[in-house]
Amino acid sequence: MKFVDLIKPGGIKVVSAVSSKKRLMHDVADLAEGAHGLPAGATVEALMERESLGPTGVGHGVALPHARISGLDDVSGVFILLETPIDFEAVDRQPVDLVFALFAPEDAGVEHLKALALVSRTLRNVELCSKLRSNPDPATLYTILTEFEAVKAA
Repeated sequence: MKFVDLIKPGGIKVVSAVSSKKRLMHDVADLAEGAHGLPAGATVEALMERESLGPTGVGHGVALPHARISGLDDVSGVFILLETPIDFEAVDRQPVDLVFALFAPEDAGVEHLKALALVSRTLRNVELCSKLRSNPDPATLYTILTEFEAVKAA
């Protein structure tokens, strides 16, 4: 599995500011609806339900909200760069500005876990996160995310 399999160019957005985690989840769901055809209402509900089990802020300004969505065929994702970080109840208590949300079919066990591991491992790279934070253009962000693995392997 690769980033290019998870995200489409239309699944990336730069947001200047959001007022809360819930508002951010609405932005994530709207982006997922446009990029992957997911129903926004059900997506927000699934994300918030998962978030109630424990925050998905993994530290160093990164959050990985995720949810299983009925009717979805493949694991997919969206990415939001927040120009103004928000409190996300992250494990290190740092505000979040990089958000990669993953969506999986209800029965996707291993594929969902592989995708979460890929995104988590990739967004632990300090150099990559620095590049993401300094490029507020969705097309550039898409290129950075999808070409990182190839550059790292070379």
